[in-house]
Amino acid sequence: MDIQIITKHLPALILVIFCSSCAQVKNGNDNDDRPNFLFILVDDQPFDALGINGRYSFLQTPNMDRLAGEGVLFNNFFCTQSICSPSRGSFLTGTYPHVHGVNQNNAHVDPNWKELPPISVHLQKSGYQTAHIGKIHMAHLKGKDHIRPGFDYWYSFIGQGAYFDPMVNDNGEEYRETGYMTDILTDKAVNWLEKNRDSNKPFYLNLWHKSVHEDHSPAPRHEQLYSSYSLPTPPFDSHLETFSGKPEWQRIKAYDSEWKSYMPVPSLPVKDWPIKGDKFMRLLRCLKSVDESLGRVLAKLEEIGELDNTIIIFSSDNGYFMGEHTYWDKRIAYENSIRMPLIMRHPKTIAPNSKINDMCLNIDMAPTILDYAGVEIPAYMQGESMRELLAGKSTDWRSSFMFEYYVDDEYPYAGPNMLAIRTDQYKLVDNDLENDIDELYDLVNDPGEMNNLIEIAEYDSLEASLRMQLEQLKEQYKYNPDRDWWLRQALKE
Repeated sequence: MDIQIITKHLPALILVIFCSSCAQVKNGNDNDDRPNFLFILVDDQPFDALGINGRYSFLQTPNMDRLAGEGVLFNNFFCTQSICSPSRGSFLTGTYPHVHGVNQNNAHVDPNWKELPPISVHLQKSGYQTAHIGKIHMAHLKGKDHIRPGFDYWYSFIGQGAYFDPMVNDNGEEYRETGYMTDILTDKAVNWLEKNRDSNKPFYLNLWHKSVHEDHSPAPRHEQLYSSYSLPTPPFDSHLETFSGKPEWQRIKAYDSEWKSYMPVPSLPVKDWPIKGDKFMRLLRCLKSVDESLGRVLAKLEEIGELDNTIIIFSSDNGYFMGEHTYWDKRIAYENSIRMPLIMRHPKTIAPNSKINDMCLNIDMAPTILDYAGVEIPAYMQGESMRELLAGKSTDWRSSFMFEYYVDDEYPYAGPNMLAIRTDQYKLVDNDLENDIDELYDLVNDPGEMNNLIEIAEYDSLEASLRMQLEQLKEQYKYNPDRDWWLRQALKE
């Protein structure tokens, strides 16, 4: 009787199997015309450290400039937390750090991959060939455990890695490479494109650099680059910061590694320029090899006939202070810390030499990539696809966003717990301190964020409105003030 039932319905079963096979092909398990993705991520590149920006007249970034000329430059691209590991987790999962769990540079945790699979998993399942070459930071795992989910090929290193002769992890095998890290990673990426790529599949390739992170070690060939130039002072004279009317903790932070010797004062004397000596020039020298790397990879894509079929993404994991407010590093809510460069190129869908001024976030990258790949965007992703913005269409885009920071036990002077809301004109920073003041800036009339308006009575109603909006964003993004919720769970396991 069972056989009769099966025989009776055999044509229908064959149709179901056939349609299922068709769906798999449509989803990219065979050769298709979906775009490739090349995601280049720099570490700590300031948003305005681009030749086309003009801040540094001597800065040589011809390939970055070319990419912007052939694609789109984002003028307002931000991270949701300005530290390496949290931002990388947000790029991969499309969620805030308080959701994916990595809100520190912690050697023990990755994001919650089981509940929040990274984009590599979704792309791999839909037929993409995937590869990660470069920095991941996050959990310090060994051998095969170091390979993150969803990658067909893995080449990375533990933590920050090293600029010269680094230890690496090549698909689980650990050994020491010889040479300069930026060049090594570029060699691997070019080799993968030429020899390991499956031409019958679209690809997703991460090229995530160590450069230009501390200690800003340029390639030997660039050691004397720009030596005849002086570092210009920052826009809006923000290096003249005295912190008058600013929170006390910022004056402590301005003491840098000597913060314990700080004595309370209403303001600090102006520091001599250049602040931190040759430090920032060395960072700019590091960018030269990154730009050369970009040129090499673009040339290889053109050589293999995939340049215009590839959506190229060039960005940084966070911003970086270049002496603004007398600071270096990142972390806190000033523009120089939270703003990042973003350039994208894809001639088929992105107009050349275009610009996007809307406020976009690192959590938007994952849903954007999946949207272009024809993959359904998971409900857990908190970002939005930027595809319509990239197509030049008008869209109901965000008018504000929330930035977060959790105090770092390794650098407690770097900043307290904080939440900020940024709109097109204003920024309110809620510093989680009972004995200090918060911050309010008018970004249109005070783009250098030099004048804190928080204690001026005429701005009280604006402050109240922004605080109410921030509460709404906290609810929308399920904000969790408990920094270590995921760390505790991971250590138990």
